[in-house]
Amino acid sequence: MIDRFRQASNAARERDEGRDSSGRTGLRLSAVALLLLAGCSTMSTGPIVTAKPATPPAPVTPAPTPAPAPTPAPAPETPPPAVPQLIPVPFTDLPGWAEDDVTAAFLTFLQGCPNIKSQPLAAICTRALPLGTATAAAQREFIEAEFQPHQVVAADGKTEGLITGYYEPLLRGSRKADARYRFPVYAPPDDLISVELAELYPELKGMRLRGRLVSRKVVPYWSRSDIDNDTAPLKGKEILWVDDAVELFFLQIQGSGRVRLESGEIVRVGYADQNGHPYKSIGRLLVERGEMTIDKASMQGIRAWGRDNPQKLPALLAENPSYVFFRELQLSNGGPIGALGVPLTTGRSLAVDPRVVPLGLPVYISTTWPNSEMALNRLMAAQDTGGAIKGAVRADFFWGFGDEAGDLAGRMRQPLRLWVLMPRVK
Repeated sequence: MIDRFRQASNAARERDEGRDSSGRTGLRLSAVALLLLAGCSTMSTGPIVTAKPATPPAPVTPAPTPAPAPTPAPAPETPPPAVPQLIPVPFTDLPGWAEDDVTAAFLTFLQGCPNIKSQPLAAICTRALPLGTATAAAQREFIEAEFQPHQVVAADGKTEGLITGYYEPLLRGSRKADARYRFPVYAPPDDLISVELAELYPELKGMRLRGRLVSRKVVPYWSRSDIDNDTAPLKGKEILWVDDAVELFFLQIQGSGRVRLESGEIVRVGYADQNGHPYKSIGRLLVERGEMTIDKASMQGIRAWGRDNPQKLPALLAENPSYVFFRELQLSNGGPIGALGVPLTTGRSLAVDPRVVPLGLPVYISTTWPNSEMALNRLMAAQDTGGAIKGAVRADFFWGFGDEAGDLAGRMRQPLRLWVLMPRVK
């Protein structure tokens, strides 16, 4: 049942898999290479001896028969590769389940229903819609009747993983470049091509190749360093210009944001495409190089390092070859659009790895608040993906818009236990 639902959910998913680190997509494998790519034994009787007439013939001694060669032991079978598991558990196993505000999560789940086409989840959505204004008790009863919690267990058997946070930032910008606004926000370039690998290799379903054509060959698209150094032909693709290279870098990691123009107008931009290069954490690089301690390797810490090391900053940013392109979106009161194609809900939308957790499903997390031991247990909805959100027990918590949300998101790096609420078999 779980496998069938995953397959149906993946088939219904038309969008790419998420942001660059939290809002946000990119191919995370080297896909270019994928495209270019009885005897038998005899017995001797020995010589015959001729005897004298009075002497009986000497007995003939046959040569010994060689022992049969031992039958080689069969080669041990290669064990199947380890894969994440979903282990069914009762609702009573979910820490804090009885105390959670299920209404907030229930409404977030309903918001994703228009984009859920796979069965049986689409049918559950139909039955859930009339309960949008019901009591919390009725909504909880519906969830427990329709869904079965499954704890996510990683391929190595671990049940604890990592949860980080993301948010929608506000940048300062302009529609024209000048001495202050020097850093472009690009739309997808014309020479960026995208290939759904499942059309060539069905076993690569859900994977996509991005690149460019050079002499009729597909080669990797330009890296961040190429784009920032004007090697890539992106002139004319600028949507906006912003005043801070680090804030632009984090906008790409978040995958969406707002830009305040000098006129006071607010423009919302959202993820449109990505250059196909894998995401690489610059915070981890700073720690490995001794430039920063692990407890400072947050968004706030990296910003501070950039202010203190302006000469080193361009080279550090270039270490992450992934680059995100944007599109201008209509500004509304809701959150940015996630990978499921619906606005994200503050505190209740979660980014996941869709290879493990199908988008649209309710999910339950058990973690702690950022930089705290205070428990954070709640029901959420899997509505987004991310370039850095890879693996079974791995998630990204959407904190909303603004500075306070950014402070929480930037400091969140907590242990996580994760449960997926799968439709019950009926």
